[in-house]
Amino acid sequence: MTEHTILPASLLWVDELPAAVTVTDREGRITAMNRRAATTFASEGGLELLGTDVFACHPEPSRSKLKELYATAAPNHYTISKAGQKKVIHQLPWFVDGELAGFVEISIPIPETLPHFDRG
Repeated sequence: MTEHTILPASLLWVDELPAAVTVTDREGRITAMNRRAATTFASEGGLELLGTDVFACHPEPSRSKLKELYATAAPNHYTISKAGQKKVIHQLPWFVDGELAGFVEISIPIPETLPHFDRG
Protein backbone atom coordinates (compact mmCIF):
# COMPACT_ATOMS: atom_id res chain seq x y z
CA MET A 1 0.00 0.00 0.00
CA THR A 2 1.36 3.43 -0.91
CA GLU A 3 1.24 6.47 1.32
CA HIS A 4 -1.56 8.96 0.76
CA THR A 5 -1.63 12.67 1.41
CA ILE A 6 -4.56 14.41 3.09
CA LEU A 7 -5.86 17.05 0.71
CA PRO A 8 -6.24 20.65 1.85
CA ALA A 9 -9.85 21.76 2.29
CA SER A 10 -9.66 23.73 -0.98
CA LEU A 11 -9.25 20.41 -2.89
CA LEU A 12 -11.91 18.39 -1.09
CA TRP A 13 -14.40 19.39 -3.80
CA VAL A 14 -13.30 16.31 -5.74
CA ASP A 15 -14.87 14.04 -3.12
CA GLU A 16 -18.29 15.63 -3.69
CA LEU A 17 -17.94 15.85 -7.48
CA PRO A 18 -20.80 13.98 -9.20
CA ALA A 19 -18.26 12.02 -11.27
CA ALA A 20 -16.00 9.08 -10.41
CA VAL A 21 -12.34 10.16 -10.18
CA THR A 22 -9.57 7.57 -9.89
CA VAL A 23 -5.85 8.42 -9.84
CA THR A 24 -2.95 6.09 -10.57
CA ASP A 25 0.81 6.52 -10.32
CA ARG A 26 3.34 5.89 -13.09
CA GLU A 27 3.44 2.15 -12.30
CA GLY A 28 -0.34 1.85 -12.46
CA ARG A 29 -1.03 1.63 -8.71
CA ILE A 30 -4.32 3.21 -7.67
CA THR A 31 -3.37 6.07 -5.34
CA ALA A 32 -6.62 7.99 -4.92
CA MET A 33 -10.35 7.63 -5.45
CA ASN A 34 -13.13 10.04 -4.68
CA ARG A 35 -16.37 8.95 -3.00
CA ARG A 36 -18.18 8.34 -6.32
CA ALA A 37 -15.34 6.12 -7.61
CA ALA A 38 -15.34 4.10 -4.39
CA THR A 39 -19.10 3.59 -4.77
CA THR A 40 -18.83 2.78 -8.48
CA PHE A 41 -16.20 0.12 -7.80
CA ALA A 42 -17.71 -1.14 -4.52
CA SER A 43 -18.25 -4.66 -5.89
CA GLU A 44 -14.54 -4.80 -6.78
CA GLY A 45 -13.46 -3.58 -3.33
CA GLY A 46 -14.10 0.18 -3.33
CA LEU A 47 -11.44 1.98 -1.30
CA GLU A 48 -9.67 -1.36 -0.75
CA LEU A 49 -8.46 -0.92 -4.34
CA LEU A 50 -6.09 1.82 -3.15
CA GLY A 51 -2.54 0.59 -3.64
CA THR A 52 -3.54 -2.15 -6.09
CA ASP A 53 -2.55 -2.60 -9.73
CA VAL A 54 -4.98 -0.92 -12.13
CA PHE A 55 -3.90 -3.29 -14.92
CA ALA A 56 -5.08 -6.27 -12.87
CA CYS A 57 -8.52 -4.64 -12.64
CA HIS A 58 -9.02 -4.71 -16.41
CA PRO A 59 -9.57 -7.70 -18.71
CA GLU A 60 -8.29 -7.76 -22.28
CA PRO A 61 -8.45 -5.83 -24.51
CA SER A 62 -8.75 -2.99 -21.95
CA ARG A 63 -5.52 -4.01 -20.20
CA SER A 64 -3.51 -3.74 -23.43
CA LYS A 65 -5.11 -0.36 -24.20
CA LEU A 66 -4.12 0.94 -20.75
CA LYS A 67 -0.55 -0.28 -21.19
CA GLU A 68 -0.43 1.54 -24.53
CA LEU A 69 -1.68 4.74 -22.86
CA TYR A 70 1.04 4.50 -20.21
CA ALA A 71 3.71 3.83 -22.85
CA THR A 72 2.67 6.84 -24.96
CA ALA A 73 1.31 9.16 -22.21
CA ALA A 74 -1.69 9.70 -24.48
CA PRO A 75 -5.18 10.70 -23.33
CA ASN A 76 -8.17 8.47 -24.11
CA HIS A 77 -11.86 9.42 -24.31
CA TYR A 78 -14.96 7.30 -24.95
CA THR A 79 -18.55 6.73 -23.90
CA ILE A 80 -20.11 3.63 -22.35
CA SER A 81 -23.53 2.44 -21.23
CA LYS A 82 -23.67 0.31 -18.10
CA ALA A 83 -26.71 -0.66 -16.05
CA GLY A 84 -28.83 1.76 -18.09
CA GLN A 85 -26.54 4.75 -17.40
CA LYS A 86 -24.55 6.40 -20.19
CA LYS A 87 -21.14 7.83 -19.20
CA VAL A 88 -18.27 9.65 -20.82
CA ILE A 89 -14.86 8.40 -19.71
CA HIS A 90 -11.75 10.59 -19.81
CA GLN A 91 -8.39 8.93 -19.11
CA LEU A 92 -5.83 11.69 -18.82
CA PRO A 93 -2.08 11.51 -18.16
CA TRP A 94 -0.74 13.71 -15.39
CA PHE A 95 2.84 14.90 -15.10
CA VAL A 96 5.40 16.08 -12.56
CA ASP A 97 8.26 18.16 -13.97
CA GLY A 98 7.36 17.02 -17.47
CA GLU A 99 7.55 13.30 -16.58
CA LEU A 100 4.54 11.00 -16.64
CA ALA A 101 3.33 10.57 -13.05
CA GLY A 102 0.25 8.44 -13.81
CA PHE A 103 -3.30 8.78 -15.06
CA VAL A 104 -6.53 10.32 -13.86
CA GLU A 105 -9.74 8.64 -14.96
CA ILE A 106 -12.90 10.73 -14.78
CA SER A 107 -16.22 8.98 -15.40
CA ILE A 108 -19.09 11.42 -15.86
CA PRO A 109 -22.74 10.31 -16.09
CA ILE A 110 -24.47 11.89 -19.07
CA PRO A 111 -28.09 11.93 -20.27
CA GLU A 112 -29.12 9.67 -23.15
CA THR A 113 -29.38 12.75 -25.38
CA LEU A 114 -26.64 15.32 -25.02
CA PRO A 115 -26.85 18.72 -26.74
CA HIS A 116 -23.88 19.79 -28.85
CA PHE A 117 -23.02 23.43 -29.59
CA ASP A 118 -20.54 24.78 -32.13
CA ARG A 119 -19.12 28.02 -30.78
CA GLY A 120 -17.02 29.96 -33.21
